[in-house]
Amino acid sequence: MRHRTVGGLRVSAVGLGAMPLSIEGRPDEGRAMATVHAALDAGVTLLDTADSYHLPGDEPGHNERLVARALATYGGETADVLVTTKGGRGRPADGSWTVTGSPRHLKSAAEASLKRLGVEAIGLYQLHKPDPAVPFEESVGALRDLLDAGKIRYAGISNTDVSQIRLAYAILSDRLVSVQNRYSPAVRDSEPELRLCAELGLAFLPWSPLGGISRSSLDGPSQTASDDPGHATGLGTGTGFDAFHAVARERGVSPQQVCLAWLLARSPVIVPIPGASRPETIQDSAGAADLELTPEEVARLEVGAGS
Repeated sequence: MRHRTVGGLRVSAVGLGAMPLSIEGRPDEGRAMATVHAALDAGVTLLDTADSYHLPGDEPGHNERLVARALATYGGETADVLVTTKGGRGRPADGSWTVTGSPRHLKSAAEASLKRLGVEAIGLYQLHKPDPAVPFEESVGALRDLLDAGKIRYAGISNTDVSQIRLAYAILSDRLVSVQNRYSPAVRDSEPELRLCAELGLAFLPWSPLGGISRSSLDGPSQTASDDPGHATGLGTGTGFDAFHAVARERGVSPQQVCLAWLLARSPVIVPIPGASRPETIQDSAGAADLELTPEEVARLEVGAGS
């Protein structure tokens, strides 16, 4: 397993997006725990969760509690595992995704996440999405206060643009360590944000990194680490993404491994967090960390990817 850095922490080059373990179509407890354990067995040391990863209308924190139980029951070493969670979104009974970025809410949410994870301080806490009803600097100010209080070790932001990243960095300086935006071969509109992250030395954690590339033989449609499970529609072949399938056939690996390896080749600050709801899915994804593409393969895939 190759490694990258988030802040000053060394993490696996491929993480686990744990969201599919708690939302609609989620597996039973046994398979969910086995999936996290399989990730750890494969050398994955970054687990991505959020307080809003639960069924619509349920109590927040299902995914955080599951991740905490999985770590507690794992037979191996977990001291180097970075658990990153997020606050500022909700899932009411109608299945929508709400946004609440007030400092009061974020501080309360972080306290609750802290208890559910059973840690003295959250390794990486991220603002899940900017709240248009709250000045962005006030939401980021809540992260600063949590850092100052020792409740969180590092801060991150998600679903943000270049101006918001610059503002957050001005407020938090080197205590801001990550940006988590949607990014994949199919969705490339965060290229400016990726370039800025490389400039500032911030980790870029793509959510839904497989961009809908189907994995029907391994997992269900909610395998992507997305804030909207409907994004996992399956591009398959014949859509301009044939190059990913062709390289996969030539290498004897899955198209998903090729996709993740392509992401890793794009920038040293990228740490993709593919979702999984089966052990074999995350084991396959983790293998991408050791799949080094040739310059010629990268060029072929670049032509096939969207822009």
